[in-house]
Amino acid sequence: MQKKVYTEEYKKEIIRLVTEGGKKVSEVAKDIGVAEVSLRRWIKQYREHGENAFPGKGHLRPEDDEMRRLKKRLADIEEENEILKKAMRIFTKPEK
Repeated sequence: MQKKVYTEEYKKEIIRLVTEGGKKVSEVAKDIGVAEVSLRRWIKQYREHGENAFPGKGHLRPEDDEMRRLKKRLADIEEENEILKKAMRIFTKPEK
């Protein structure tokens, strides 16, 4: 069975039906053929992240992209630090 992919616009329209239209989550989920759990997750994501809730496949929300960039930078700096420590041990090794 192939997983259905819904566009950002579609998800937002469905969320509006529940939040602004006053429809029940279970009712809307049944009408569109989506699991109730999925619809509740969409609503939660939209409430937490607003317009950036559904960035699309392969894209990150701006705050997630920044976090990934900072983690990579930290890992690079830690690696450079380890290299410098090894170099210091080699060059400060007493001669025999």
